[in-house]
Amino acid sequence: MRRADRLFLLIHALRGRRRAITAQQLAQTLEVSLRTVYRDVADLQRSGVPIEGEAGVGYLLRKGADIPPLMFTPDELEALIVGTRFVRAFGGVRLGRGATSALLKIEAVLPPELAATADRTRIFAPEVERLENSGLIDGLHEAITARRVLALDYRDEGGQSTQREIEPLCLAFWGGSWTLGAWCRLRSAFRNFRPDRIVGYRDTGAGYPDDPARGLAAYLDNLGVPRDQRQR
Repeated sequence: MRRADRLFLLIHALRGRRRAITAQQLAQTLEVSLRTVYRDVADLQRSGVPIEGEAGVGYLLRKGADIPPLMFTPDELEALIVGTRFVRAFGGVRLGRGATSALLKIEAVLPPELAATADRTRIFAPEVERLENSGLIDGLHEAITARRVLALDYRDEGGQSTQREIEPLCLAFWGGSWTLGAWCRLRSAFRNFRPDRIVGYRDTGAGYPDDPARGLAAYLDNLGVPRDQRQR
């Protein structure tokens, strides 16, 4: 079980209880050791989750602590809901599944007043057939994360096809179209590619080094993006 999932289940086990639950009971519920329970509770307490109690006595989630591990304002909650809708529509298949799962976890612990806020949200991102459903964005994203060299069959604006080997660095969504930022080995320079113009691609099986001269920071410098405006 991933630690994030375990922490979520731990808080869910504490939520709504009138009596303290012992660490032993939590360990049995989560199928982990007592030591893991003690460590996870301490970490959650340090991060601001209002868990009361101590080892040997039991734990309670303070009344009013409705959303683990953070308390969201209505605007923050609406931003999360709208964000997950956009990720499901435009973020590719894998991240879309993750967004759906995250939203279900949030909705499962919403108090009634915030659940009503979620129901009132009227910004939608319909999930229709588009580039993001083809698996292409997932494949490019995976190559970026794994630092894999890709061979592209690419068609330019004029329809001319070229073969490129690239070191993919990032994906950017412009509200209707994607850009793949990369180091192009053919041109020995940074280039932007439109995923919708990629006729085909394959993983060459080779990785590429973490070279500051042609990495993401250098790419953003080349675009003229100020360092204080780069998203974290």
